[in-house]
Amino acid sequence: MAQLVVVGLIVGSVIALGAIGLTLIYGVLKFANFAHGDLMTAGAYIALFIFFGNDRLGPLSFGYGMIPAILAAMIGVGVLSVAIDRIVYRPLRNRKAGLVILAMSSLGMAMVVRSMVYLLWGPDQQFYVLGIQKAMSLPLGIRLKPDQAFIGCAALGVMALVYLLLYRTKLGKAMRATADNMELARVSGIDTEKVVIWTWAIGGALAGLAGVLLGIQSHLMPEMGFIFLLPLFSAAILGGVGSPQGALVGALIVGVSQELSTEWLSPAYKPAVAFMLLFAILLFKPTGLFGAKA
Repeated sequence: MAQLVVVGLIVGSVIALGAIGLTLIYGVLKFANFAHGDLMTAGAYIALFIFFGNDRLGPLSFGYGMIPAILAAMIGVGVLSVAIDRIVYRPLRNRKAGLVILAMSSLGMAMVVRSMVYLLWGPDQQFYVLGIQKAMSLPLGIRLKPDQAFIGCAALGVMALVYLLLYRTKLGKAMRATADNMELARVSGIDTEKVVIWTWAIGGALAGLAGVLLGIQSHLMPEMGFIFLLPLFSAAILGGVGSPQGALVGALIVGVSQELSTEWLSPAYKPAVAFMLLFAILLFKPTGLFGAKA
């Protein structure tokens, strides 16, 4: 059981990166971006393109070549997210398009991104590094691969930086003010358009990193982000849409619940567990654990 909890926390940390980006975008724009999962996929494959070298960094399965790959994925997906917003979503917002139109356009962008991945890398599974990695033995009979420890540490480190950005910087204060009331923020002198661009860039960078870490945890395939979309939304809604701290807590709950369910159910039912959590929170507490009442 302890083994499943630890693995669930590792998976939950990856979900948290994606869910925080998702909830930041919703908080500022009140827009559910269904392309977020496929942006994770784009990040994973950008890193695969940049990744080089067969050396190893200590006990990890990869070497220093993963560092520029991760940076390229974060920057690449951040720029891609901003570009999609400028080309597709912003014109729709300027025309006062409804939430349904924006949601449908994000579904369309998800298909475009996934199709590009199919076109460039094909439908087959890909790996950053082939081979079996020896797991470390920890107390309570827990066995943890060094790559999994890296995933957890990297995710927690980046989430700490996001927290500092949101609560200790001028940009973070502007983002929170814009999320509370965009019109009031604008008349107060905040450049809300600049805030929107930074929100997409940060959300995209987090999605890119989440995609790479998910690829290190398992493997790469064009549908990996789309499959991850349900846990992302479950975590964001469970924690309270618009709340980064809530997204973190919600993601850890979703990750641990999915892994614990494999004690009694087939791993194929993991998405169903995320759906049941989503259904339960919408039924009993629609504002989520940390969400404010409308």
